[in-house]
Amino acid sequence: MKPTVLHLWFCGLLLLSIGLFHGPLSDLKGLTLQNGPYAHVLLIPLISAALIYRARHEIFRETRPCPAIGLPLVAIGIVAYYRINAHWVVLRPADRLSLAVCALVLVWAAGFILCYGLRPFRNSIFPLAFLFFTVPLPAVLLEKAVAVLQAGSADLTYVIFRALGVPVLRHGLVFSLPGVEIEIAQQCSGIRSSMALFITSILAGHLVLTSAWRRALLGAASIPIVIFKNALRIVGISWLGIYVDPQFLYGRLHHEYGGLVFSLVAIGILVPLLFVLHRSERSIKRAPAHTS
Repeated sequence: MKPTVLHLWFCGLLLLSIGLFHGPLSDLKGLTLQNGPYAHVLLIPLISAALIYRARHEIFRETRPCPAIGLPLVAIGIVAYYRINAHWVVLRPADRLSLAVCALVLVWAAGFILCYGLRPFRNSIFPLAFLFFTVPLPAVLLEKAVAVLQAGSADLTYVIFRALGVPVLRHGLVFSLPGVEIEIAQQCSGIRSSMALFITSILAGHLVLTSAWRRALLGAASIPIVIFKNALRIVGISWLGIYVDPQFLYGRLHHEYGGLVFSLVAIGILVPLLFVLHRSERSIKRAPAHTS
């Protein structure tokens, strides 16, 4: 069967899935508009599609539809979605949405197998797996991630304050400073920038690096980088508010521009790390083999 026909079949399956999963997709769109930790979600399918298009000659070099595996998996995804929506299943709305979107991604991956076969599926495993970044974290995992970021940011913030000689008393997540008291609240945890930087590091590792451990290292490094960025933002704005102008504590740098400004700091750390890892790969490839 010609690839063009297979593309039309796959596009038709995508449209059908969008109709079947209209409810969770609408809720997911609402999450992205809240400017919260899932503002990136709508970009994920576009990035996955771009990655597949970029490697299209390799991915679709040998297509052979596989209904024996694809159809049962599509059916499992659809049935799972309707079971998730059953009234007798007790779930929090956030958890219900997570499972529903996960079922949708399964349907898309199964549809890929159905239309193109197992070999194209294996060749496109990263962009298809990348689609799981559209799945919102279950409420419990999100709460734990926020708590870890809050605690890490608080610990490093305290260290930086002491290193700068700023008088500070700490009570958990609350800091008493000269003339002001600040708290590292949930919205200050950096969960949004953490997810964005983690996804960026995974994507950059896939595009630039070849070894699995270097890709994993780059992804893992995004977490301490974000914690450092959070602490730097808290200390920087607090220091300006104490010693320069109290309005820095309530102004645009705090509520509007600060996230972007200090996210550039995080990118400024991640990019050199990526460069070093890439250079190390190149140096190993250029190293001559030693023979005895």
